[in-house]
Amino acid sequence: MQRDFLTYQQSSYTIEDVKRKEQLLQREINLARTIQTTLLNGDAPSIEGGEVFGYSIPARLIGGNYYDFYPLVNGKVRIVIGDVMGKGIPAAMLMILTRGAFRTAAESTQSPGKTLTAMNKALYNDLRKLKSFVTVFCADWDPLSGTFTYANAGHHLPLFIRGDAVHELPKVKGIMIGGLPNQIYHEESIQLFEHDSIFFYTDGIIEAQNKRGEQSTLARLIETLKQNQDKNAGEIEKKVLESIHKFTEGVPQKDDMTMVFLKVGKQKVDISSLNSPVM
Repeated sequence: MQRDFLTYQQSSYTIEDVKRKEQLLQREINLARTIQTTLLNGDAPSIEGGEVFGYSIPARLIGGNYYDFYPLVNGKVRIVIGDVMGKGIPAAMLMILTRGAFRTAAESTQSPGKTLTAMNKALYNDLRKLKSFVTVFCADWDPLSGTFTYANAGHHLPLFIRGDAVHELPKVKGIMIGGLPNQIYHEESIQLFEHDSIFFYTDGIIEAQNKRGEQSTLARLIETLKQNQDKNAGEIEKKVLESIHKFTEGVPQKDDMTMVFLKVGKQKVDISSLNSPVM
Protein backbone atom coordinates (compact mmCIF):
# COMPACT_ATOMS: atom_id res chain seq x y z
CA MET A 1 0.00 0.00 0.00
CA GLN A 2 2.81 2.38 0.93
CA ARG A 3 4.65 1.52 -2.30
CA ASP A 4 1.48 2.23 -4.32
CA PHE A 5 1.14 5.61 -2.61
CA LEU A 6 4.77 6.53 -3.36
CA THR A 7 4.31 5.43 -6.97
CA TYR A 8 1.23 7.60 -7.26
CA GLN A 9 3.00 10.53 -5.60
CA GLN A 10 5.94 10.33 -7.99
CA SER A 11 3.74 9.97 -11.06
CA SER A 12 1.65 12.99 -10.02
CA TYR A 13 4.56 15.36 -10.78
CA THR A 14 4.05 17.20 -14.06
CA ILE A 15 6.69 18.44 -16.48
CA GLU A 16 5.95 21.94 -15.17
CA ASP A 17 6.68 20.77 -11.60
CA VAL A 18 10.03 19.36 -12.68
CA LYS A 19 10.90 22.56 -14.57
CA ARG A 20 10.01 24.70 -11.53
CA LYS A 21 12.26 22.57 -9.31
CA GLU A 22 15.09 22.81 -11.82
CA GLN A 23 14.69 26.59 -12.00
CA LEU A 24 14.71 26.85 -8.20
CA LEU A 25 17.86 24.74 -8.00
CA GLN A 26 19.53 26.87 -10.68
CA ARG A 27 18.64 30.07 -8.80
CA GLU A 28 20.16 28.66 -5.62
CA ILE A 29 23.33 27.65 -7.45
CA ASN A 30 23.59 31.12 -9.00
CA LEU A 31 23.10 32.68 -5.57
CA ALA A 32 25.87 30.50 -4.16
CA ARG A 33 28.11 31.59 -7.05
CA THR A 34 27.33 35.25 -6.33
CA ILE A 35 28.14 34.81 -2.64
CA GLN A 36 31.43 33.08 -3.42
CA THR A 37 32.46 35.66 -6.02
CA THR A 38 31.56 38.53 -3.67
CA LEU A 39 33.65 37.06 -0.86
CA LEU A 40 36.63 36.55 -3.15
CA ASN A 41 36.25 40.11 -4.38
CA GLY A 42 36.36 41.76 -0.98
CA ASP A 43 37.79 45.22 -0.34
CA ALA A 44 41.39 45.42 -1.54
CA PRO A 45 43.90 47.18 0.74
CA SER A 46 46.47 49.65 -0.55
CA ILE A 47 50.17 49.12 0.06
CA GLU A 48 53.44 50.82 -0.81
CA GLY A 49 55.97 49.24 -3.06
CA GLY A 50 54.30 46.80 -5.40
CA GLU A 51 51.20 45.18 -6.82
CA VAL A 52 49.31 41.95 -6.26
CA PHE A 53 46.74 40.48 -8.61
CA GLY A 54 44.50 37.47 -7.95
CA TYR A 55 42.41 35.54 -10.46
CA SER A 56 40.30 32.39 -10.16
CA ILE A 57 38.31 30.38 -12.71
CA PRO A 58 36.23 27.50 -11.31
CA ALA A 59 35.79 24.37 -13.40
CA ARG A 60 32.07 24.51 -12.61
CA LEU A 61 29.79 27.42 -11.70
CA ILE A 62 31.38 27.53 -8.27
CA GLY A 63 34.66 26.06 -7.09
CA GLY A 64 36.91 25.14 -4.20
CA ASN A 65 39.94 27.35 -4.82
CA TYR A 66 40.57 30.31 -2.56
CA TYR A 67 42.85 33.31 -2.34
CA ASP A 68 42.83 36.33 -0.07
CA PHE A 69 44.78 39.44 0.92
CA TYR A 70 44.71 40.57 4.54
CA PRO A 71 46.34 43.89 5.58
CA LEU A 72 48.15 43.75 8.91
CA VAL A 73 48.52 46.63 11.36
CA ASN A 74 52.33 46.69 10.94
CA GLY A 75 52.02 47.60 7.24
CA LYS A 76 52.55 44.05 6.01
CA VAL A 77 50.05 42.16 3.90
CA ARG A 78 49.18 38.51 4.48
CA ILE A 79 48.53 36.56 1.28
CA VAL A 80 46.91 33.13 1.14
CA ILE A 81 46.01 30.67 -1.60
CA GLY A 82 44.20 27.40 -1.03
CA ASP A 83 42.75 24.39 -2.81
CA VAL A 84 39.94 22.33 -1.28
CA MET A 85 39.74 18.65 -2.20
CA GLY A 86 36.95 18.13 -4.73
CA LYS A 87 34.93 20.41 -6.98
CA GLY A 88 31.57 22.13 -7.23
CA ILE A 89 29.18 22.91 -4.38
CA PRO A 90 30.76 20.65 -1.68
CA ALA A 91 34.20 22.15 -2.32
CA ALA A 92 32.76 25.67 -2.37
CA MET A 93 31.14 25.14 1.04
CA LEU A 94 34.48 24.02 2.47
CA MET A 95 36.15 27.00 0.80
CA ILE A 96 33.85 29.31 2.77
CA LEU A 97 34.89 27.54 5.99
CA THR A 98 38.53 27.94 4.99
CA ARG A 99 38.08 31.65 4.35
CA GLY A 100 36.48 32.15 7.76
CA ALA A 101 39.27 30.24 9.48
CA PHE A 102 41.93 32.27 7.67
CA ARG A 103 40.34 35.61 8.46
CA THR A 104 39.93 34.72 12.13
CA ALA A 105 43.49 33.40 12.39
CA ALA A 106 44.98 36.38 10.54
CA GLU A 107 43.47 38.74 13.10
CA SER A 108 44.99 36.94 16.08
CA THR A 109 48.31 35.46 14.90
CA GLN A 110 51.66 37.07 14.26
CA SER A 111 53.01 35.06 11.34
CA PRO A 112 52.07 32.75 8.44
CA GLY A 113 53.12 29.61 10.31
CA LYS A 114 50.98 30.47 13.30
CA THR A 115 48.09 31.30 10.98
CA LEU A 116 48.24 27.82 9.41
CA THR A 117 48.56 26.22 12.86
CA ALA A 118 45.44 28.05 14.02
CA MET A 119 43.55 27.16 10.82
CA ASN A 120 44.35 23.47 11.20
CA LYS A 121 43.21 23.53 14.82
CA ALA A 122 39.92 25.22 13.84
CA LEU A 123 39.16 23.02 10.80
CA TYR A 124 40.64 19.63 11.64
CA ASN A 125 37.61 17.97 13.25
CA ASP A 126 35.19 19.15 10.57
CA LEU A 127 37.48 18.11 7.72
CA ARG A 128 38.06 14.67 9.26
CA LYS A 129 34.30 14.09 9.56
CA LEU A 130 33.92 15.03 5.91
CA LYS A 131 37.02 13.03 4.88
CA SER A 132 38.42 16.09 3.17
CA PHE A 133 41.43 18.39 3.38
CA VAL A 134 42.69 21.77 2.15
CA THR A 135 46.13 22.67 0.84
CA VAL A 136 47.14 26.21 1.82
CA PHE A 137 50.15 28.45 1.24
CA CYS A 138 50.35 31.56 3.44
CA ALA A 139 52.87 34.42 3.28
CA ASP A 140 53.55 37.83 4.81
CA TRP A 141 55.11 40.47 2.62
CA ASP A 142 56.70 43.52 4.23
CA PRO A 143 56.92 46.28 1.59
CA LEU A 144 59.24 48.37 3.76
CA SER A 145 61.94 45.77 4.47
CA GLY A 146 61.27 43.59 1.41
CA THR A 147 61.04 40.48 3.59
CA PHE A 148 58.78 37.70 2.31
CA THR A 149 58.00 35.14 5.04
CA TYR A 150 55.96 32.04 4.29
CA ALA A 151 54.61 28.72 5.53
CA ASN A 152 53.11 25.83 3.62
CA ALA A 153 50.35 23.30 4.29
CA GLY A 154 50.77 20.80 1.47
CA HIS A 155 50.36 23.32 -1.36
CA HIS A 156 52.46 23.83 -4.49
CA LEU A 157 55.37 26.11 -3.71
CA PRO A 158 55.03 29.46 -5.52
CA LEU A 159 57.55 30.42 -8.17
CA PHE A 160 60.18 33.07 -7.46
CA ILE A 161 61.05 35.27 -10.44
CA ARG A 162 64.20 37.38 -10.53
CA GLY A 163 65.27 38.61 -13.95
CA ASP A 164 65.32 35.64 -16.34
CA ALA A 165 65.52 33.09 -13.52
CA VAL A 166 62.33 31.33 -12.39
CA HIS A 167 62.35 28.62 -9.74
CA GLU A 168 60.36 27.38 -6.75
CA LEU A 169 60.79 29.07 -3.40
CA PRO A 170 63.06 27.27 -0.91
CA LYS A 171 61.11 24.34 0.51
CA VAL A 172 59.31 24.47 3.82
CA LYS A 173 57.48 21.35 4.97
CA GLY A 174 53.92 21.20 6.24
CA ILE A 175 51.02 18.78 5.93
CA MET A 176 47.68 19.85 4.42
CA ILE A 177 45.02 21.41 6.66
CA GLY A 178 42.93 18.58 8.06
CA GLY A 179 45.69 15.99 7.57
CA LEU A 180 46.84 15.55 11.17
CA PRO A 181 45.93 17.21 14.48
CA ASN A 182 48.18 19.51 16.52
CA GLN A 183 50.45 20.48 13.65
CA ILE A 184 53.09 23.19 13.98
CA TYR A 185 53.87 24.93 10.69
CA HIS A 186 57.40 26.24 10.25
CA GLU A 187 58.47 29.25 8.19
CA GLU A 188 61.10 30.37 5.74
CA SER A 189 61.99 33.90 4.60
CA ILE A 190 63.60 35.45 1.55
CA GLN A 191 64.48 39.02 0.64
CA LEU A 192 62.64 40.60 -2.30
CA PHE A 193 64.00 43.51 -4.30
CA GLU A 194 62.59 45.83 -6.94
CA HIS A 195 61.24 43.91 -9.97
CA ASP A 196 61.26 40.55 -8.12
CA SER A 197 58.00 38.60 -8.38
CA ILE A 198 56.22 35.69 -6.71
CA PHE A 199 53.67 33.58 -8.61
CA PHE A 200 51.22 31.54 -6.48
CA TYR A 201 49.05 28.93 -8.23
CA THR A 202 46.79 25.89 -7.80
CA ASP A 203 47.28 22.58 -9.60
CA GLY A 204 44.61 23.34 -12.20
CA ILE A 205 47.17 25.68 -13.81
CA ILE A 206 49.72 22.92 -14.50
CA GLU A 207 47.35 19.96 -14.94
CA ALA A 208 45.07 21.34 -17.66
CA GLN A 209 44.70 18.68 -20.38
CA ASN A 210 44.68 18.85 -24.18
CA LYS A 211 42.85 16.62 -26.67
CA ARG A 212 45.53 13.92 -26.38
CA GLY A 213 45.19 13.74 -22.60
CA GLU A 214 48.56 15.42 -22.03
CA GLN A 215 48.91 17.79 -19.09
CA SER A 216 50.27 21.29 -19.15
CA THR A 217 53.41 21.15 -17.04
CA LEU A 218 55.29 23.23 -14.50
CA ALA A 219 58.02 23.65 -17.12
CA ARG A 220 55.49 25.22 -19.52
CA LEU A 221 54.34 27.64 -16.80
CA ILE A 222 57.93 28.59 -15.97
CA GLU A 223 58.68 29.28 -19.64
CA THR A 224 55.59 31.52 -19.90
CA LEU A 225 56.69 33.49 -16.84
CA LYS A 226 60.22 33.86 -18.20
CA GLN A 227 58.95 35.26 -21.49
CA ASN A 228 56.71 37.80 -19.76
CA GLN A 229 58.58 38.64 -16.55
CA ASP A 230 58.85 42.35 -17.46
CA LYS A 231 55.06 42.80 -17.65
CA ASN A 232 52.73 43.96 -14.86
CA ALA A 233 50.61 41.62 -12.75
CA GLY A 234 47.45 41.85 -14.85
CA GLU A 235 49.31 41.21 -18.09
CA ILE A 236 51.12 38.22 -16.58
CA GLU A 237 47.76 36.69 -15.66
CA LYS A 238 46.51 37.11 -19.24
CA LYS A 239 49.65 35.54 -20.72
CA VAL A 240 49.39 32.52 -18.41
CA LEU A 241 45.75 31.98 -19.42
CA GLU A 242 46.59 32.41 -23.10
CA SER A 243 49.28 29.75 -22.78
CA ILE A 244 46.84 27.34 -21.12
CA HIS A 245 44.10 27.93 -23.70
CA LYS A 246 46.56 27.43 -26.55
CA PHE A 247 47.73 24.15 -25.04
CA THR A 248 44.28 22.73 -24.21
CA GLU A 249 42.92 23.40 -27.71
CA GLY A 250 39.40 24.01 -26.49
CA VAL A 251 39.16 21.00 -24.15
CA PRO A 252 36.73 21.84 -21.30
CA GLN A 253 38.35 22.81 -18.03
CA LYS A 254 38.37 19.94 -15.51
CA ASP A 255 39.83 21.61 -12.42
CA ASP A 256 39.63 25.03 -10.77
CA MET A 257 42.46 27.37 -11.78
CA THR A 258 43.67 30.10 -9.44
CA MET A 259 46.73 32.33 -9.44
CA VAL A 260 48.09 35.21 -7.40
CA PHE A 261 50.95 37.36 -8.67
CA LEU A 262 53.04 39.63 -6.44
CA LYS A 263 55.43 42.07 -8.10
CA VAL A 264 57.74 44.32 -6.13
CA GLY A 265 58.11 47.94 -7.24
CA LYS A 266 58.80 51.39 -5.85
CA GLN A 267 55.58 53.28 -6.28
CA LYS A 268 52.40 52.92 -4.28
CA VAL A 269 50.01 50.58 -6.03
CA ASP A 270 46.64 49.24 -4.92
CA ILE A 271 46.35 45.54 -4.26
CA SER A 272 43.63 44.36 -6.59
CA SER A 273 41.80 41.07 -6.63
CA LEU A 274 39.69 39.75 -9.44
CA ASN A 275 37.61 36.60 -9.59
CA SER A 276 36.04 35.86 -12.94
CA PRO A 277 34.14 32.59 -13.14
CA VAL A 278 33.30 31.47 -16.64
CA MET A 279 29.82 30.24 -17.47
